[in-house]
Amino acid sequence: MIFPTIVRLVALLSALSPLLVHAQAPESLMVVEAYSGKILIAANSSVKRPVASLTQLATAVVAVDWASATESDISQLVITAPPTVAMVGGPNPMNLQPGDTLTLRDALYSALLGSDNLAALTIANHIGSQILTKRGKAGDPVATFVDEMNKLAGLIGMDNTKFVNPHGLERPRAKGYSCAADVARLAIFAMRRNALNFIVRQKDRQISVTGATGKRGYLVRNPNELLGEEGIIGIKTGASAGAGPCLATCMDREPLVRARPDGSKGATPRRLIVVLLNSGDRFGRSRSLLRDGWSIYDAWLKDGAPVKEALREVLAVPAPN
Repeated sequence: MIFPTIVRLVALLSALSPLLVHAQAPESLMVVEAYSGKILIAANSSVKRPVASLTQLATAVVAVDWASATESDISQLVITAPPTVAMVGGPNPMNLQPGDTLTLRDALYSALLGSDNLAALTIANHIGSQILTKRGKAGDPVATFVDEMNKLAGLIGMDNTKFVNPHGLERPRAKGYSCAADVARLAIFAMRRNALNFIVRQKDRQISVTGATGKRGYLVRNPNELLGEEGIIGIKTGASAGAGPCLATCMDREPLVRARPDGSKGATPRRLIVVLLNSGDRFGRSRSLLRDGWSIYDAWLKDGAPVKEALREVLAVPAPN
């Protein structure tokens, strides 16, 4: 019969509609040299849109900064998965269950390498609870943690960003957003931390979690195809129906040593950050943008690194405090 066929077709199109919409939406991108802040390439870089699990970069920064402030060792601090992890979707590489325990370090590995939404929520719940206790207040620990994420965004100039959860999943009544320029700011800020710098460059990591049946181990794999290529040291992949395929990439070059007018020598560090949102070929495009970005940066540096309009030409990111 024709009618059931039409019904199935309509249902199929409804399921695919978010993917179809975002397949037609424009790609957003930003290429910036991290130490100078020089913007090299940009397109739709301030357009607000979902950024999927790139959100977890902010979760990781808040977590690592909190651990530093409280003098907590992320490799020793044990956190517990709250009951609410049972309601979170997406990848669950550790098969994390309510009541399971793991170290903050392993939770960060699972979140940053495996885009583990449950690990991100567990991190937020633990640290949010600690913050509430220190303040002598009651409340939702995850919401408290997300408030810290948004304070971080405000601190580093992410004016087109709103975080609504620690993992980046889109919810019907709570939709977060960011933009390519803001994710670039976040990436620059995150990669100034040794712990995160080390974590995001790993191709895989053996981690463990303890549950009702004892300890179990998992090998979390990083889907970032660029890792291992010369100079690439991370950062994070992400993808969802709302955000499309996303990728933030960091590439280092050896410092450039040049003679100063007084005859001494100075070293100029060099690091490119590339952010792609809703890109149909995020890995291939990133390779191309890295190549083009370095070419533009080298020419700019050779010309004396001129800046005529700082607000337009430089992505300012404050130093960690």
